[in-house]
Amino acid sequence: MDFAPVYLLQRCAYRFVDFFHHWYVDGSRTIGRRFIAALEEVDRVIALRVTFRYFFQPLYGDFSGIGRVLGVIFRTGRILVGLVIYAVVVAAFLAFYLLWIAFPAAVILYAVAYAAHYGI
Repeated sequence: MDFAPVYLLQRCAYRFVDFFHHWYVDGSRTIGRRFIAALEEVDRVIALRVTFRYFFQPLYGDFSGIGRVLGVIFRTGRILVGLVIYAVVVAAFLAFYLLWIAFPAAVILYAVAYAAHYGI
């Protein structure tokens, strides 16, 4: 009847390793997919590629001198604002991902420090 304790230890070890696989591998894939989806959504709104393509074209078909100058000015502003928004999205996902990666290690270190402090 030594089967039950050995089986339970094997399942415990398997679940422990499986947790880290799920947390790091599957979680990283999910975060990566959501990151790409967020960038695609931002690109739908900002459309940097389209803005670059029509950079020197006048806005709304106004081919006068003022229309041509204002087109370049407004598109430059749109590009700068778009780059800032992209940078904010990338920084937010990077910060979240770093916290995601560090969380299990922080919990384990906190538990070890707590146990060492209280002599458990």
